[in-house]
Amino acid sequence: MLGLWRRIRRLGRIAEPAPEPPSTDRPDAAEQLGGSVQIRHVDAGSCNGCEIEIGAAFGPVHDGERYGARLVASPRHADALIVTGAVTRNMTEPLRRTYEAVPRPRMVVAVGDCARNCGVFASAYGVTGPVSAVVPVDLEVPGCPPRPEAIVAALRTLTGR
Repeated sequence: MLGLWRRIRRLGRIAEPAPEPPSTDRPDAAEQLGGSVQIRHVDAGSCNGCEIEIGAAFGPVHDGERYGARLVASPRHADALIVTGAVTRNMTEPLRRTYEAVPRPRMVVAVGDCARNCGVFASAYGVTGPVSAVVPVDLEVPGCPPRPEAIVAALRTLTGR
């Protein structure tokens, strides 16, 4: 055990350098938000694959918070919504109300193929459609499920960091 502590002390902190900053192709509302974005997550009918990846994106490895993005519990405290899953009939109105509860300027990020175009659930009887059929979408993250790196890249586009 003492040898491990000596090795840690000798090596010091080792971290990967931050990736290149995102391109300047930010949505219009993102310019008004500044460098910090409060995000409310809405599951509109997903299989929870995207939720696991969002959890990883905010976990200790990818650490989305170091780029100025933070998950909040209330849409009234949020600047943006992250929506996962194809919108089901039962979630159409709650998603609309959640979107209306977010103060302006507000942004919507559709995460995953189901949120973008309904994915494998496109012809399901209980599906209303993609997120863009219910609320306006500013940014899309492709993948089924998208990798945490892609989610963090989208968050960096929002924050500009």
